[in-house]
This record gives sequence, structure tokens and C-alpha cells, in this order.
Amino acid sequence: MSTASNARIAIFDTSLRDGEQSPGCSMTPKQKLRFAHALAELGVDIIETGFPASSDTDLGACAAIARDVRGATLATLARCHSGDIEACARALESAEKPRIHVFISTSPLHREHKLSLSKAQVIDRAAEAVRLARGYVEDVEFSAEDALRTEPEFLAEICSVALDAGARTLNIPDTVGYTTPAEIKALFEYLRANVRGAERAIFSAHCHDDLGLAVANSLAAIEGGARQVECTINGIGERAGNCALEELVMALNVRQAYFDADTGIDTRRLVPTSRLLTRITGMNVQRNKAIVGANAFAHESGIHQHGMLKHRGTYEILRPESVGWASSQMVMGRHSGRAALGDRLRALGFALDEAQLNQVFGRFKALTEKKREVFDADLEALALGLESGAQSAAIGGWRLQRLQVGTGIGAGVLPTASVEVLGPDGARVTEAATGDGPVHALFAALSRATDIRFELESYQVSSVTTGEDAQGQASLTARIDGEEITGSGTSTDILEASALAWLDVANRTLRHRAHATSDSDASPRIAEALVAVA
Repeated sequence: MSTASNARIAIFDTSLRDGEQSPGCSMTPKQKLRFAHALAELGVDIIETGFPASSDTDLGACAAIARDVRGATLATLARCHSGDIEACARALESAEKPRIHVFISTSPLHREHKLSLSKAQVIDRAAEAVRLARGYVEDVEFSAEDALRTEPEFLAEICSVALDAGARTLNIPDTVGYTTPAEIKALFEYLRANVRGAERAIFSAHCHDDLGLAVANSLAAIEGGARQVECTINGIGERAGNCALEELVMALNVRQAYFDADTGIDTRRLVPTSRLLTRITGMNVQRNKAIVGANAFAHESGIHQHGMLKHRGTYEILRPESVGWASSQMVMGRHSGRAALGDRLRALGFALDEAQLNQVFGRFKALTEKKREVFDADLEALALGLESGAQSAAIGGWRLQRLQVGTGIGAGVLPTASVEVLGPDGARVTEAATGDGPVHALFAALSRATDIRFELESYQVSSVTTGEDAQGQASLTARIDGEEITGSGTSTDILEASALAWLDVANRTLRHRAHATSDSDASPRIAEALVAVA
């Protein structure tokens, strides 16, 4: 939260408009409403809900959000056309805090090739549109599309006219991601000095990421006097996307003393909001994405892990909990050292002496030559193998013995799956099921066999290697007892990988429950499994 000495930066989120209209990110009206609620809970100041004139569906979605979402300002986008503005007004009739956002192209390239209008005609249209919008709502924002390639003098003039016509916010978009931090900072300083009545205006930045500079340019715009930034969750948007909200907010948060600016965002909700968007759109975030990527707080290098165990400040500039992660992650792989392995085994409940740790470490290093990442189940197998002398039989959970899946097309043909699993107590269980598809049938059969059920949040399959014999990795996220649990499996057969991922989640569930208070309502099979795992 901002303090008295800090400038308050308004966060304008356009995930539902600029983000949603990018390829692969379209949402249903129900999904847009759900995400609008998430943005309001995140603390976004202005939510751009859509472009009502684009379709009846979008108008309906914007209207539903206006009826249901409170707290944030709700904006809708319009070209400088009366029909667009009237559609915005209809969509915002029930909004608590409505804003109409009008735009027109201003650069020479756009004036000539897109609009075929003179400077005077563009100014007239902008003034007329702002006045019309102002007749419907008090809060009007004006955007000069392709502002960063517009003559500064003309940009200052059209902003002055829009302000005189009733606009409150003047948005200066880098529509094609062309500018640099020094240029955009200088432009905002110029506009604040040359727009008539600039002291009455809120200057806004809307930066695209075509050259990978959207966040840097937005921060520079703040240094130049911008007090609103337009951005999106996960940086989604046209072409290479927009300024990523989570990166901008945390840059201001971590470097508050430098920027002397802050936001009203609840940063602890950044990761949950990012994950919700991923589930809705199916557009994954790259692992090395700042703040919300899976590797943002993950450490595999032995040197880094050792430093983190001594003091987390050695390799982390912010706490993962502050943005919604449960904790930092020590990724166990071939670069990991003995200290990190020992720490992870202690967290899993193993108290090994130095000699035992050395034994496990030797086995661990041998395993890392075969596996890219070593998971908790692998480590448990290595540690339990010391006691039993039978590493392969000491997994401590459900193990896949056999699976058979059938599918087909045609009336009366149902996908089927049969599985045989070995339980934590050594008992073999065989079950079969049908489903809407082969994976659905497989998961249903596994659920019957293990007597474990959970709500599946996401399921993804990706290639780990290349070529005809490429290994596939299946990843699952499930909600169990109100908690998210992830699992993964790898195999050259994607159905086997999927089954292994499902069982990974199931075994993690057993371990979680084994450490919790015994559940008297648990079925006999689960109760026995808990005892075996514990």
C-alpha cells in the first residue's frame, strides 16, 4: 500500500479487453465475470471489461460485470464513433463507478493509411467523442493510439482539446512497443509541461512488449509523471502482449525507495490470479517468467541452494509468500548439493546421520544422470531403501503395475481404461472405468482403484525431449481438502505419464493426510494406506 510520501499509481487492468482479444485468450462471458471478480479482489483500480460495440456477446459480458462487480472502476472501450460510445453507455448502466474510454489514432502513419483524415479532422472527432461520452458518465478517458509515433506538438494539442472537452485521464499508448525508457520518460515530461490544464489530468501509460520493454517503459513513464499504468495479468495482449501487471507492481514494491511510488494491489493474490487466468485461457506462463513463473523462486544450483539455506537474501530479493507462493523451492537435480539434499530429506521426515546422508547422496547423484528433476517420491525411495535394502519396493505409496486404455469413434463406443496398482500395503488392486475420453476413463479407473478422489484444476502434457521417442511429461494440479497439490509423470507413453502424474498427486495426498489428524470417516482402504505411508 502507498504511504503519504509515495505517489499513488492507479492500476488499470485490460486483461479482459486488450488481453482477451489476443489469439488464444478468448473467454466466455461467465469466465470474464469470474476473472473480473478476481481482479477486484486483487485491488485493481480500473478494470477494462471489454469492447461492447465489437459483439452482442461482449456487450452482454460487460453488462454482467457492471451488475455484479463492485469496488473497482469499470471501463469499456470505444472508438470515436457515436455507436461505440452508446454501446459502452448501455453496458455500464449498472456500474457503480463507470468509465468510458475513447480512442483515435494520432500518428502520421495511422492518420494517412488507417483513417485517411487530416490533423484537424482527428482533433474534431476526438473532441466530439469525449463530449458525447461525458454526457453519459463523468469519468472519461481519452487515448491517442500510436502516441509514441505521433508528433509531440500535435499530441499535446489533441490531449489539450480532449481535456477541455471533459476527459479526466489522458492515455499515451506505445501501441506497437516501439519506444525506449528514455524516450517515453521525456515525452511524459513534455506533455505535462505543454498540455493546457495538465495539472487537472491523470496521465496514463499503455505499453506493448514487442521489443520486450513494456515494463521498463511503463516504469520510465512513471518517472516522467504518469500516475496510471495500463497492464495485464501475465502480460497477455496483442502480439507480444502488454506490460505485465505483476512485474510492474513488484518493481514498485521492491524498489519503492527508488521510484517513490506504490499501488493498492494486494500482492499476495498475484500468483493465484495468474493461475486463474492460465486455467481460464489455457495459455501457460513460461517457467522463467518473473514473479509468477514456476522457476521464479526455484533453486537447483548447489551454490545457490547452500546460500539460500544460510540466508534467503543471498539469492532472493523478495519473499515468495509476498506474491502468493507458499515458499521458495529447492529443485533437486544434478546441480544440487549435499546440503540441499539433507534439508529436503529432513523436511520429508527423515533424520539421517552423516554416513546415511552420504549413501543417499551417492544414489541421488546417480539418479540425476537419468532424470532431469528428482521428486519427493524419488527421495523417499532413496531414503527408505537404506532400511529395506530394496529401493524399488520402497516408494511408500501407490504404484502403477499395468494399464490398458481403449478408445474409438462411433455410436455406442465408449473410451475405457483398466488399471492394476500396487498399494502402500503391498496389495494389488485392479479396476476399470469408462469416460468421456481415454484420459478421463484412466483417471476414473485410478480413482476407483485407490479410493482417492480430488477436484482436477488443470491437466497438461508437454514434450520433454525431441524425436519420435520423445518423453512426454504430464502435469496435474488438483484441489484436495481445499489445498492445491501438483504432480507430474514422465514416459514415452503419454497415457502412462498421465497415470504416473495422477498417482503422484494421490501419493502426495496420502502424505499430507498422514501428517494431519486421523480422519475417522476415511474408508478402510485409505486408513490402511495412511498407516503404511506414515
